[in-house]
Amino acid sequence: MADQTPNLVGEGGRLFAEPTASPDETSFQVDNTSEAYYQSPYYTKHQGDLQPVPAPRADPPRLDLGDVLGRDLVDSITAAQRISFHAVGDTGAARNDAIQHAATSIAHEAGVADAMARDVAAGGEDAPAFFFHLGDVVYDFGEAQYYYDQFYEPFRNYDRPIFAIPGNHDGVVFGPDPDHPEIPTLTAFLRNFCAENPGPSPDAGTLMRSAMTQPGVYFTLDAPFLSIIGLYTNVLEGPGVISSEGGVYPIGDDQLTFLTAELRRLKPERERGERAVILACHHPPTSVDAEHGGTLGLSNDIDRAARDADLWPDAVLSGHAHLYQRFTRSTADREIPYVVSGSGGYTAKAPLSTVTPPAVAGEFTLVGPPTVAFGYLTVTVDIGKRTLTIIFHPSDPNVAGDAVVVDLATSRLGWVGS
Repeated sequence: MADQTPNLVGEGGRLFAEPTASPDETSFQVDNTSEAYYQSPYYTKHQGDLQPVPAPRADPPRLDLGDVLGRDLVDSITAAQRISFHAVGDTGAARNDAIQHAATSIAHEAGVADAMARDVAAGGEDAPAFFFHLGDVVYDFGEAQYYYDQFYEPFRNYDRPIFAIPGNHDGVVFGPDPDHPEIPTLTAFLRNFCAENPGPSPDAGTLMRSAMTQPGVYFTLDAPFLSIIGLYTNVLEGPGVISSEGGVYPIGDDQLTFLTAELRRLKPERERGERAVILACHHPPTSVDAEHGGTLGLSNDIDRAARDADLWPDAVLSGHAHLYQRFTRSTADREIPYVVSGSGGYTAKAPLSTVTPPAVAGEFTLVGPPTVAFGYLTVTVDIGKRTLTIIFHPSDPNVAGDAVVVDLATSRLGWVGS
């Protein structure tokens, strides 16, 4: 990519970063006290229920990177035959004295966000073009009053677009009435990420970042050499759900139909070697985290869509489990990295299970021990080399990172430098 100015102006006058860098927050402007709502009558009664999935604003729900980032930068990416982006989930921080997890604080999220902002400011061809958030932007119930402290302020210097799929905490609701939530599910997420126009968000305070204009909580982001299909896996702590799973859950199969159709649409370009296809979902299809384990139904839905479309994603990214894990999905003709990176700042104390999660059986192999540390991903598609590279960057320099390379010509995995 060409050299970037410190303050990017995107398509339609969109703004992303502040004109002047400032120190990180050391305390919340609005104290996070929402843990008390776990005892509310509505949550107590409905914590095992799914919430409705808002219908997309467009059919099919797709967004082109050029309509947000700006055509000049997209043209530079196209000329370089290379695109990079950031990804991580579970960035929302909560004050130590407001929650039970003593490892959670503003400083942890700030450390991740600041490192990502430095990547962008470094410029050059390797500068990430955007951040794709893997869910749980705001804890604990996705409340609007916490968006400034937990999202806008930490990423105030991140001079690129931020797209997102909701996590369970972004959609879960509470209320004093046992049968009606106080605020409808995903209200603040929709206002900040699925706005009709890229104007300033009331939740950003005086900060400059424009609201994102995704067509829905599930959508495809099309960019040069890359498409990311983002799914909303609903509000349960576990499992993640995108369909009725044959009548088990009281939601429609719209997302499963969408996923199948998008894979089918992208198949010709993928087979010509012109595009990588990545699937993003908050809940991991597989995980060894005892609290945020894998989801067999979700994994089966992904498989069903891939078989019906005759196209498998080149990688699957998720969050939810507050650590880093990488699995290899091996079949007769391909290897697919399933990467869990819920390491964005909420907590890095996740108990590991000694029980093999259901979705791991047979074709899934955990590569190395999970990394219980804060950090984020850089994902790069080099279409000239026909590679997709995923690198995990820990915030702590004493913690080892990780990297994997997908050979897009053979669908086999290697390592950086191979």
